[in-house]
Amino acid sequence: MTRLRRPTLTSLGIAVGVTAAWLALHVAAVWRLDALAHPGQAVLALAGLTWLSVGLFIIAHDAMHGALAPGYPWVNAAIGRVALTLYAGFSWRKLIVKHMAHHLYAGTASDPDFGHGHRPVVLWYLDFVRTYFGLREVVVLGGATIAYALILGPRWPYVAFWAIPSILASIQLFVFGTWLPHREAGAPFTDRHRARSTALSVPLSLLTCFHFGGFHHEHHLHPAVPWWALPKTRVAR
Repeated sequence: MTRLRRPTLTSLGIAVGVTAAWLALHVAAVWRLDALAHPGQAVLALAGLTWLSVGLFIIAHDAMHGALAPGYPWVNAAIGRVALTLYAGFSWRKLIVKHMAHHLYAGTASDPDFGHGHRPVVLWYLDFVRTYFGLREVVVLGGATIAYALILGPRWPYVAFWAIPSILASIQLFVFGTWLPHREAGAPFTDRHRARSTALSVPLSLLTCFHFGGFHHEHHLHPAVPWWALPKTRVAR
């Protein structure tokens, strides 16, 4: 068996770490935290789960590009499916098709992410949600909510620690990973990728969107580079 290279081991280790952290915080928030008695802890839990939910999506995104485990498509697909299921019950097949279209047809009417670049930001976000959130996601999330309510009984409002972070993460992903990099504003785009990298420091880039805002143009230029290595590819400005 071929030995895994160090970048692959790093990517896999980070993916496992983010997923484990999300699961641990989710279980603690839903099953153990008394949010009404400890509102400060509840807010911190929501913030942490939102950021980790963004991380789950970015892990799946790396898997779509084969950047998680290069040369092991089944590993990428397996981890990507798990991450998307935990995030919001998304379909791996549906998202990978649409995301590849985003890279192939960047900035055109065939681009599912950027085709609404001239629209107001709220309408663009609603289009973004409609593109990726369909019947499957409604069934998965709805079924999970019902199951949690049956199990938790009077504690059922605590399912908010899954639903609310997923919604907030979608806004965070949209603003920093789609709207800011791809909006039609300011200077013209420099190439066919029609993408910009936002002027964020490396720590802020990590906190906002796991480097997919601060280094979005670099990602389009180097789609096989995992998210954590994007700062090394920074294009001179």
